[in-house]
Amino acid sequence: MSQYSPTPVPTTPTQTKYPWRAVARTVFAGIIGGLTLLPEIAADAHIGTVPTVAQVLAVTGAITRILALPSVDAWLTTYLPWLGAAPSRPSAP
Repeated sequence: MSQYSPTPVPTTPTQTKYPWRAVARTVFAGIIGGLTLLPEIAADAHIGTVPTVAQVLAVTGAITRILALPSVDAWLTTYLPWLGAAPSRPSAP
């Protein structure tokens, strides 16, 4: 007796299927991270380089992680479809 074991069909990650969306999400996260620096830039032009870079990277990393949550992605796909990991209606091949 042989048991039929279907070969799994590999799924393509959304970052590969929709690379411009991954770029848009990363740029969005970077802009949000950069916005946190505006008060300090306005207050003092002599901001240290290392703390500035660390702050931008920390906030960008946090935003990127939040954007990767399935519930957040579902919300984005519904209300901000250009930021969703995949289009709400897949385009025809």
